[in-house]
Parts: sequence; C-alpha cells; structure tokens
Amino acid sequence: MVDFGVKTALVDDTEDVSLDFGSEEELALRKARIRHPLATFFHLFFRVSAIVTYLFCDWFSNSFVACFVTILLLLSFDFWSVKNVTGRLLVGLRWWNQIDEDGKSHWVFEAKRVPAIAASTEAEARIFWLGLIICPVIWTMFFFSTLFSLKLKWLALVIAGISLQTANLYGYIHCKLGGQKTISRVTSRLFGTTDVPKRQSRRIAEDGTEEHGKTGTR
Repeated sequence: MVDFGVKTALVDDTEDVSLDFGSEEELALRKARIRHPLATFFHLFFRVSAIVTYLFCDWFSNSFVACFVTILLLLSFDFWSVKNVTGRLLVGLRWWNQIDEDGKSHWVFEAKRVPAIAASTEAEARIFWLGLIICPVIWTMFFFSTLFSLKLKWLALVIAGISLQTANLYGYIHCKLGGQKTISRVTSRLFGTTDVPKRQSRRIAEDGTEEHGKTGTR
C-alpha cells in the first residue's frame, strides 16, 4: 500500500508539467534555415560584384568607360534590390520617399511586425546587416586609396558607391532604431490623405446648395 501511495504522488506531481517543444523547434528553424535564398544571394551578389570589378577590371578591359559603366550599373542594381526587395524580405524593414498633396517631401521608415513563424531567420538578418555595413566601409577605403594614389578619374565612381550604399545603410538603421511604423498605419494615413479632396468637394457642393436655397427663398 505504501508503494501505491508513492506512485500516485509521483503521478500527481507530474500531471501539471507541460512541455512545449514548438517554440524550441521554431527557434531552431530561425537559427538554421534561410527562408529566402534568392534574396540572400542577390543581397550580396551586386555589391560584391561591384567591388570585385573595381579591383580587377584592369585585368579584363583597358577601357575606362566600360569599367565605369559596368560598376555604376552594378551599384545601381544593388541600391534598387536592397532598398525595395531584400530589406523587406530578410529583415522586414522598408524605407522610401513620398510627396504629399502640398508638394512636400517626406521620408517614411517602416519596421513590419510579423509573427515568429513568418519572421526572418537569424542567418538572413546576420547576412543582411554584415553586407550592409561592411561594403560601405570598403568603398570608404577605396576613396582614401584613390585620393592618395592620385587616381582622380575613379574618384567620382567611388563617391557614387559610397553615396548609394550609405543611403541604404542610413535608411535601414533609421528603420531599425527610430522610425518604426507599421504598414497599416501608413496605408491608413495615405487613404486619409486621398479622402481630403473628396471631403472638400462635398463641402463645397453642400455650401452651394445652401446658398441656392437661401436665394430661392428671397
């Protein structure tokens, strides 16, 4: 009888214990998997290709114009893909410029809030931020090396590389630290601004009918 009592006590002690392996599995998936391999590849492809082409373009072509145009195109493709595609997919961040109805320019910085299942993995986030930070540093080193070696013909290209990649770095840091807005707030604000002309036209029509009614009674 004593043994039976001990067994029931053990069963009672273990009844309230709940084991949740789902969160651990999701955490392991976030650490191991890359959910967007194509976006991860192109996040690094254009910027690394621009740097490699800048370093070794003299080996393949003697034309300065061809090298200049090729590197500038790679930098432009990198700027567009990082700004519009890879930032949104890999880390859930986005930034852009919009002009309101008064003609004023506004910068919008967003940090999308998604559930843990749809969130980006740690590997993707690490690749994104490392590529975003290291490459502008490399172009800054190119700037000083070009300046000290008096290769001034490359100076405009190096400044363009610094400007394009630093713009993305600044935009995403602002999204991450200070400019977090949900997409729903921005869309609701945009729809609110589009309703303003309709409200104004409706008020003008109502004022016109009231004035017409007053003149009719007179």
